[in-house]
Amino acid sequence: MADNAPFSVTEQVPKIDASVPHSARIWNYWLGGKDNFEADRAAGEQVRAIFPAMIETARESRAFLSRAVGFLAGEAGIRQFLDIGTGLPTADNTHEVAQRVRPDSRVVYVDNDPMVLAHARALLAGTPEGLTRYLHSDLRDPDAVLRQAAEHLDFTQPVAILLFGVMGHVADDDEVADVIRELLAAVPSGSYLALSDGTDTSEAVVESHRQYNESGAVPYHLRSPERITRFFDGLELVEPGLVPFTHWRPEQGTPADVDGYGAVGRKP
Repeated sequence: MADNAPFSVTEQVPKIDASVPHSARIWNYWLGGKDNFEADRAAGEQVRAIFPAMIETARESRAFLSRAVGFLAGEAGIRQFLDIGTGLPTADNTHEVAQRVRPDSRVVYVDNDPMVLAHARALLAGTPEGLTRYLHSDLRDPDAVLRQAAEHLDFTQPVAILLFGVMGHVADDDEVADVIRELLAAVPSGSYLALSDGTDTSEAVVESHRQYNESGAVPYHLRSPERITRFFDGLELVEPGLVPFTHWRPEQGTPADVDGYGAVGRKP
């Protein structure tokens, strides 16, 4: 496992096509960021016109990430995080949440978006005690992801595998299950899977994503909560199980429903 030497991005940054909308940049727009182009804003507004709650859903998805990672770093005692499909940096990135709870947390990000690679230096501002790294790789190739991550994480110790808002980019349920199975096979008992995705739980969100998928962006496939449940097969779900983002250990108040579900499961 590599030490915590200063990090430098050595990969050649692929060309960014600003004319084609990209999910990471669209989410950045919905979250109020500035790392997006006109094509991303147009696609984002197209979804918002049909599904006005998209902005709230995006923000609640981010809030779920913060609560889930906080639980994993705190109550669950996890010190290693593999965040696949991380997207562009925004408030409360995984390493910030984890290292706020435990400064020695080790966080490895994985994404295949060239714009995320271009922003890697900004993303990688972790604590001196911990480790924060970025890998340019694709979740559809879990063997490559694991091989690179093993340079920075100790797979003999528990790891939290994080798949937030990313598996909708893989259309086939069996392929998703296979990817998750291979990732979990590489980590020991006591490791966790935290996963969240958009769900087909309202007509508005279904129609908005139908049009989104025709915008030229990489398609995003909504699933029912029942289909997402399958991805936690063999794991012990942490209470309250698979629920809308807002219902997973809310900090206060009565949560509203959103068209997105998340859960955290422990490998026995």
